[in-house]
Amino acid sequence: MLDLSSLRSDFPILQNKVYGKPLVYLDNAATTQKPRCVVEKLTDGYYRVNANIHRGVHFLSQQATEAHEEARRTVQQFLNARSPTEIIFTRGTTEAINMLASSYGKAFMRPGDEVIVSAMEHHSNIVPWQLQGMRLKVIPVNERGELEMDVYERLFTERTRLVAVTHVSNVLGTVNPVADIIRIARRHNIPVLIDGAQAVAHMPVDVQALDVDFYAFSGHKIYAPTGIGVLYGKACRLECIPPYQGGGEMIASVSFEKTSFNELPYKFEAGTPDFIGSTALAEALRYLSSFGWDAIAAHEEALLTRAEQRLTDAGARIFGRAGAKSSVLSFALGPIHHYDAGMLLDRLGIAVRTGHHCAEPLMRILGVDGTVRASFALYNTMEEIDVLTAGIERIKGMF
Repeated sequence: MLDLSSLRSDFPILQNKVYGKPLVYLDNAATTQKPRCVVEKLTDGYYRVNANIHRGVHFLSQQATEAHEEARRTVQQFLNARSPTEIIFTRGTTEAINMLASSYGKAFMRPGDEVIVSAMEHHSNIVPWQLQGMRLKVIPVNERGELEMDVYERLFTERTRLVAVTHVSNVLGTVNPVADIIRIARRHNIPVLIDGAQAVAHMPVDVQALDVDFYAFSGHKIYAPTGIGVLYGKACRLECIPPYQGGGEMIASVSFEKTSFNELPYKFEAGTPDFIGSTALAEALRYLSSFGWDAIAAHEEALLTRAEQRLTDAGARIFGRAGAKSSVLSFALGPIHHYDAGMLLDRLGIAVRTGHHCAEPLMRILGVDGTVRASFALYNTMEEIDVLTAGIERIKGMF
């Protein structure tokens, strides 16, 4: 069991008040709050070892370089990647997918080729492929919010070049059967990218066990700072695609006639990386791992179960009833517009997300223009679920 009193003390922002009410922060799918140790890691980095990495022979540069590469090894261990060279630091999931769309697209795709995605994708796993001129083949979802896997198996054609699917839906909370998705793609010799932005904070991810080709996530959704993220790629895949950007660090040699590129992972890390952010990301991963996945899963499942029960009793329409579901709960309150509900909950100190959640195609399938979304993290409490429910009952009474 998690010691919530001690745990919540690690997050000073949770002591804030909003309009005189205690903050109830339920917008964790958008971004998580940061524990004190992560913020202190940032401060410590800037005050003690702030120097550009890889290129300096002086003491501070050597220290900063080692801290950055140690962070890479921490991410490798967190994902169980085979080698730290398979870990590419990015600004987040969006940049990771854009990087892959650009580089993999340049090497292996032509306009009109096909990428298989799901109906529940975030815009960041739709638009980059469209920018490359790809045709999207879409795995539909059933009324429970689960992928129709029998349809997925029929989507492959001779023009299929990639499968790119979210691990966990940021709207429905559905945990997709990514192992099965990868296994089926293997039969067609098609590589797979998994968008892990909503997964890594809630469940263990073993990229070798999954046998996934590419996996992306964002630091700010896993208690780390904004502006830092990861693209994992099998070395054999990364070696076969060109760099995403040109500049310093990603080169082996440069002349006016020709440039040769650096080895992995530096080929994909042009310019000065966020070497302070990477160490804070590693600190966040260590912090999260210290609680144990079983304790985190049990706590978050209890939060989700209570929230589903209480909101159903309150008359909310819940979107997504998948058998495998993570800590996301999207709902509607009858005729009350989602923006109105969100703003009124805010006046009660309750932070939720409203709108289409960067998933407009899914909203059209659901037949709505947006939802209210409450999303949970390891620091949320049962009492906060009750506060949310009371807030909803109060709003319904106003209408």
